[in-house]
Amino acid sequence: QVQLVESGGGLEQAGGSLRLSCAASGRTFSVYTMGWFRQAPGKEREFVAAIIWSGGTSTLYADSVKGRFTISRDNAKNTLYLKMNSLKPEETAVYYCAGDPRVRSVTTVVNGGMNYWGKGTLVTVFS
Repeated sequence: QVQLVESGGGLEQAGGSLRLSCAASGRTFSVYTMGWFRQAPGKEREFVAAIIWSGGTSTLYADSVKGRFTISRDNAKNTLYLKMNSLKPEETAVYYCAGDPRVRSVTTVVNGGMNYWGKGTLVTVFS
């Protein structure tokens, strides 16, 4: 079992940048598919980005963040990152990381079908 702890959220002006981190416990982090999700006030949780493990790794982004957000991981540090540039006020949300060593399907990832979740970190973007 893995525990996930997000950090790096805060207040940021529209157009600015933030980098979120997700620290994972466990010895097999490198083979986990990992992703970022967000939930804005009054809205459903939505997929943001993922790194899918299937022997190698591939990245996947929601259309709304392509070209602005970058997901990455440092396996030596058991940490997942999300660099967010050109932030918009409508991206104010609680951002969650999630992971699962058995998930390989893009559909499962996008639908949030991973077993391990952090408690989230709040990102507030003001104009």
